[in-house]
Amino acid sequence: MEKLLEISNLSLELRQDTGWKPILHQVSMDLYKGRTLGIVGESGSGKSVTALSVMRLLNPEIARYPEGQILFSKEGEKQPVDLLKAPEKQLQHIRGSRIAMIFQEPMTSLNPVLRCGDQIMEQILLHTTKTKEHAKEHILDLFREVMLPRPEQIFDSYPHELSGGQKQRVMIAMAMSCQPDLLIADEPTTALDVTVQKGILQLIRKLQQEHGMSVLFITHDLGVVAEIADEVMVLYKGSVVEHGDIRDIFLHPQHPYTQGLLACRPSLDVRLRHLPTVDDFIQQRQAGVQQAIDNLCVPPEERKSFHQRLYAEKPILTLRNVSKLYPVRKRKLFEKRRYVNALQDVNIDIYEGETLGLVGESGCGKTTLGRSMIRLIEPTSGSVTYKGVNLMELSHKEMRKMRKDLQIILQDPYSSLNQRLTVGDALMEPMQVHGIGANDAERKRKAIALLERVSLNETHFYRYPHEFSGGQRQRISIARALAVNPRFIICDESVSALDVSVQAQVLNLLNELKQEYHFTYIFISHDLSVVKFMSDRIVVMQSGHIVEQGDADEICRNPQTDYTRTLLDAIPKGIS
Repeated sequence: MEKLLEISNLSLELRQDTGWKPILHQVSMDLYKGRTLGIVGESGSGKSVTALSVMRLLNPEIARYPEGQILFSKEGEKQPVDLLKAPEKQLQHIRGSRIAMIFQEPMTSLNPVLRCGDQIMEQILLHTTKTKEHAKEHILDLFREVMLPRPEQIFDSYPHELSGGQKQRVMIAMAMSCQPDLLIADEPTTALDVTVQKGILQLIRKLQQEHGMSVLFITHDLGVVAEIADEVMVLYKGSVVEHGDIRDIFLHPQHPYTQGLLACRPSLDVRLRHLPTVDDFIQQRQAGVQQAIDNLCVPPEERKSFHQRLYAEKPILTLRNVSKLYPVRKRKLFEKRRYVNALQDVNIDIYEGETLGLVGESGCGKTTLGRSMIRLIEPTSGSVTYKGVNLMELSHKEMRKMRKDLQIILQDPYSSLNQRLTVGDALMEPMQVHGIGANDAERKRKAIALLERVSLNETHFYRYPHEFSGGQRQRISIARALAVNPRFIICDESVSALDVSVQAQVLNLLNELKQEYHFTYIFISHDLSVVKFMSDRIVVMQSGHIVEQGDADEICRNPQTDYTRTLLDAIPKGIS
């Protein structure tokens, strides 16, 4: 096989206030033509900066390479190009033309003020001799190839008018527009539905096979990379700790870090007390993936006994015929108003001390239902009864008092935390609103205790949200929800954008807090494996309807509807 890309002893340093900080340590890898190499690791391991180094997209004022080479073999040239030494003009011809990149977040990588078609046309006109008419035809063909519906309409659409999966397909079409030799996919499926994720992975694999290109696929999830890669390289703190054939790495992981990444992904096959974490393996508290899982299994008799006690009591919250209509924007002045049924006659009983999972694709009504339960969204009709009180009949003042019991942890902690408030102020504010604590000194003591309970410390009290990682921000959001002593907590996609290792830590924390404070959870996610780990029962939603509900283990073992089977089939299975 012929090498397309060769990275040799690549070291990278980034400028910080205290000087130059080493990020990559002598990273080496080979990528052959027509092959897919997966790069796996947590946030901060060096995955994305490796990809950005190949594209030479790091600002030379803040990034330097003490040693190493990145050799790229261009078609028709005998000598490979060292991308680290190539002049900017030569790189402009290579980027987008010979090497293309799909970025992690399509909403921020697509220009919001340009139509989708125009953004791709700009690249085609820059790198080829096509006319605008031929370029448009080529773009429409690409949209059909990446299976976008209504290509002509999407050509004239702005990014905000498309779903997350559609925006990612536009990004893939843009990357493929000049038929590159190398496609770099940087976390292209993070935070997407498992069904959309499966479609994107199949699409990349199909395009790679049809066009004979090489793919550098970056992810934090070994289960995802197993679906697409021929080889895998595991990065840990900027160093390569394992590199080899995908089957060898999956079936016989040698490094504790790789074992931890494999073990911390929730399984559909067994019920665990808590998820193993990467730290368990790094600190040698666990030896071997299968042994760790066997040690943490919950006996079926124990689970059955718990459920008999749980469901013998009265429900803590009851929904009856809850519906929600959203008006559709009028396209003509005198057009009759139309509505979308986000929820249709939903009936659920939720018991004190249980975790009820809501699962389904984006747009199925999960978030609308969760927010309707606590009247963050006003249902169009139906009743929501909490401890015998019909929340729909309460005034805004009465509902504000009730919110002390009813809290929500949102998906994106960065946007849900006020960037102008320190963490301490963000925790103390809801206590002040609800009159918790005699004075600010007492509230401060409670806030610091909460931070310590979610594995942070007192110094974090004085910092701002931007100073924390994603996992730390989510812990702050959890602490803020706990600040008012709630009884009922809705977790709305609260781990979907986290690394699998950080996700495992947050899921374990939520379960520990549930045992300690006797919470009732609504756990919303599109990932059935995560929902199954957390939940006693599962409700499967599609198009505003409940299509299936029941015991979590039983639904995953024996799904009754085709839709549930589709969700289960879309979960990355790894290699067996």
